[in-house]
Amino acid sequence: MRTVTELPHEVEAIENVFIPLRDGQRVAARMWAPVDATAHPVPAVVEYIPYRKRDATRGRDAYNHPYIAGHGYVCVRVDLRGSGDSDGVLVDEYRPQELHDAEDVIAWLAEQPWCDGNVGMMGISWGGFNSLQVAAVAPPALKAVISASATDDLYVDNMHYMGGCLLADNLSEATVMFAFNSLPPDPAVVGDRWRAMWRERLEGSGLWLDTWLRHQRRDDYWKPASVCEDYSRVRCPVMAVGGWADGYTNAIFRLLEKLDVPRKGLIGPWGHRYPHLGVPGPAIGFLQEVVRWWDHWLKGVDTGLQDEPMLRAWMQDSVPPSASYEDRPGRWVTEPSWPAPGVEDQEYRFAPHQLSPAGGQVAGEPDEAGEQRVSLLSPLSVGMFAGKWASYSAVPDLPYDQREEDGGALVFETEPLAEPVEILGLPRVTLEVSSDRPVAQLAIRLSDVAPDGEATRVTYGVLNLTHREGSENPQPLEPGRTYPVTVQLNGIAQSLPAGHRLRVSISTSYWPLIWPAPEPATVTITTSSSALHLPVRRPRPDDADHRPFGVPEAAEEDETTVLGTGRHSWRVTRDLATDVSTLEIVNDQGTFRLEDTGTVIHRDTREWYSFRWNDVTSARGETRTVRRLENGDDWRVEVVTRTVLTCTASDFLINAQLDAYELDEEQGHPRVYSQNWQRRIARDLV
Repeated sequence: MRTVTELPHEVEAIENVFIPLRDGQRVAARMWAPVDATAHPVPAVVEYIPYRKRDATRGRDAYNHPYIAGHGYVCVRVDLRGSGDSDGVLVDEYRPQELHDAEDVIAWLAEQPWCDGNVGMMGISWGGFNSLQVAAVAPPALKAVISASATDDLYVDNMHYMGGCLLADNLSEATVMFAFNSLPPDPAVVGDRWRAMWRERLEGSGLWLDTWLRHQRRDDYWKPASVCEDYSRVRCPVMAVGGWADGYTNAIFRLLEKLDVPRKGLIGPWGHRYPHLGVPGPAIGFLQEVVRWWDHWLKGVDTGLQDEPMLRAWMQDSVPPSASYEDRPGRWVTEPSWPAPGVEDQEYRFAPHQLSPAGGQVAGEPDEAGEQRVSLLSPLSVGMFAGKWASYSAVPDLPYDQREEDGGALVFETEPLAEPVEILGLPRVTLEVSSDRPVAQLAIRLSDVAPDGEATRVTYGVLNLTHREGSENPQPLEPGRTYPVTVQLNGIAQSLPAGHRLRVSISTSYWPLIWPAPEPATVTITTSSSALHLPVRRPRPDDADHRPFGVPEAAEEDETTVLGTGRHSWRVTRDLATDVSTLEIVNDQGTFRLEDTGTVIHRDTREWYSFRWNDVTSARGETRTVRRLENGDDWRVEVVTRTVLTCTASDFLINAQLDAYELDEEQGHPRVYSQNWQRRIARDLV
């Protein structure tokens, strides 16, 4: 990445500003502004997230906000109420209080003497979510948003549930927030009241996993902050950004199709990161695109945005399977609108062990009723090499060679492709199925099989069959009854070479990516009534006729000193003496010092997902976090969390612990707070 030190405007950084809210509370903000902004007011750009501006996101903020500010904006990085150095307690994500506070922040910014009254909002993940949500609230000063790695539907495409199945990321993300919410504000900003504020958070934030597990269907808990409930509420331009290795990309297609405002979509090969920091690469000059976007919508400068295609997507080339990639080869393609006029549905019919293009010969012996049926009950081991629901670039977290999984799945495969096939969009599989149990699930993987047999997962989808007609009112299956179902696979752009094969693999389990069904269920598929539908895009002569992206640029990196190296690993083990298999994930970010504040940070997260043979009630997820913050002898704190999620056939069981310490060599690191939780939550057809 190229470091830019000479920018059009000289920038002044302001370490902390408190912004007043309507109820008398205050949120803390860090600001970057052109030095002459008071004399020559400029638009403001706000990023509004709970991840601690003073320490946790300081490095990323240093790349992004001074760069944008240097192009003539006041950039404001705000800690949500109850996070970082802000007042209050954060008790859940995307609740009405968060959006009301955002309205207050935007109104305050628009009224400042250095702001010309125009405000933009941007963010990735949480900040991408609430940028869309605030756009739907439509505060008058908000003129445009950039939403990266986010979704318009908190239930359908979020890290809690997928296809009505419980994601292990529900536990993982709850762990992230458990750790963040338990940290104190910085005394250098809030003064002596930091202990009282810390105590208030420790006592009041709660166990979010408990909340999320009590809403296993798409009920009224998920709807208020889901933009898809009424797209017409969004009345400002939207740039939607994501990556094929992320978990949130499907929403981009819906936003492009459903919004009725100026909008652009950008999808690269990346995981859960901004595109100028994107992994797998290639990273792009995303901040240049951000400045063009703000110049157009906040300053009224004609940057040519309106003449450019609605969607730019990275068409990935075929690659061997790997749990991590430095780069994904491919090329940029564009579409003028979405749905794209040149993308056509191509059907492949199912037959025993075969996928045949529609109209081709379907092999196999029918039963007495003239149907072709095949039954499946997968081992729980299918999914141990699936990777993360969303790649967070804490590699190796991508899916491995799918031959490791296919032994426990039904496999349907084409003949070698006679010519290359390129897909862009959301594949789907239509099936006729029956089950011998009232709750069952399917995981479907689409793979690119090379001539040497290596199988690279292209995309996948999962469906809790009780959610076959939607997730608001799931219904149990009637054992033995046949149902038509559609399994939506995640959106993708992928080129498949001639000589390769397409493979569809179907399993009844995909642990630990999704939690197992409450009891083993055998699913029977009527193959003669089932098909794969691919969104096929023909290469066009004008594919190369688009404005190229610049090289990645950013402002200067903050100076840090590494005091202890970290470690990232994924390890799958099987103990043959106990029949227990475990996926262990280590995300130890080591210990480092932020030189401009003197703060020493240590972050370590461990996750374990295990099961015993084919006992679905043995599924177990455990997470442990350690967070330590130090600044000289005046402020030395550590927070340790542990969460264990298990189940019976009827309930989910949570056991969680939180311990907070003030580190003091003379007093022996006294524990200042401790709380335990035990929860039993009924399974709701999950």
